[in-house]
Amino acid sequence: MDKLATIELDEYQKEELENIPTFDVDDILGRANTARLVFGSQVYFLRRTRQNKLLLTK
Repeated sequence: MDKLATIELDEYQKEELENIPTFDVDDILGRANTARLVFGSQVYFLRRTRQNKLLLTK
């Protein structure tokens, strides 16, 4: 959660964030730049683009 420390938040936002699981995208994607996410019976792909943006597709 170190990256979030640089974002300015009000007290309400800070409290809300404490209850939300946080994952570093670099840990999820690794060197592959793509991860497969399973939601119930559906499969999604999370991919980092060449412009360093995230794309979630079915």
